[in-house]
Amino acid sequence: MESELFGHVKGAFTGAIERRIGRFELAHGGTIFLDEIGELCLETQAKLLRVLQEQEFEPVGSSRSVRVDVRVIAATNRNLREAVEAGRFRSDLFYRLNVFPVELPPLRERRSDIPQLVAFSISRFSKRFGKRIDGVSRESMENLVNYSWPGNIRELQNVIERAVIVSVDPILRLDRDLMPVTQSMKDVETHEADATEHPQADVKCTNPLLTLDEVERNHILAALQHSAGVIDGPKGAARMLNLHPNTLRHRMNKLGIKGSRHRPS
Repeated sequence: MESELFGHVKGAFTGAIERRIGRFELAHGGTIFLDEIGELCLETQAKLLRVLQEQEFEPVGSSRSVRVDVRVIAATNRNLREAVEAGRFRSDLFYRLNVFPVELPPLRERRSDIPQLVAFSISRFSKRFGKRIDGVSRESMENLVNYSWPGNIRELQNVIERAVIVSVDPILRLDRDLMPVTQSMKDVETHEADATEHPQADVKCTNPLLTLDEVERNHILAALQHSAGVIDGPKGAARMLNLHPNTLRHRMNKLGIKGSRHRPS
């Protein structure tokens, strides 16, 4: 990893048959993105800290310092504060990296993004595999929106890619064997059973294929009906949809949902 980041000189170690320029030197005057920053060993963390503080480093096997001007963007899916407390991550490096933190919520907390991500993935993979895919069936989209996606966007992309590969018609239908089977899917089945017992909460449409906006609109309407039109609070529609209330209001305004009491169309 040190050789990858900082480079090495010829003969620095067995197999170093020529000089290698590291990523930081290549990124001089630009930006370097360090993914999975929480996986770095403590020794490499110390050298990274020096780059951030002094804007210089020494390639492996060299005594010559190299100065760089680099903007650093780091990402991790770990809780670095807990790693600092456990002694697995340097506290000084954590505070040096934590200048402008940006937290990206998991996909399950922004379900309104799922239809757009599905459309993007379909467009991408249909071109790659030379297939014509016009849309997703209503039932499949509802399953995609209700799934918890522990693997976030990568898992969603993998599911759509697999579905496009096996699809034989222009309407993408994700059978249960294409969807990951987890407790959340069991919850979806329970929800579907409840909807059968209470037809007034069901999303009815004579057209088996809805647009992505129609799917999202009906999903929001069903949540509003279940919450009796309440948006905020522990029993509000925003909490059911795992959305911030202001985000839900924005989506409602965009989709033409203006009242407090609605029935799905």
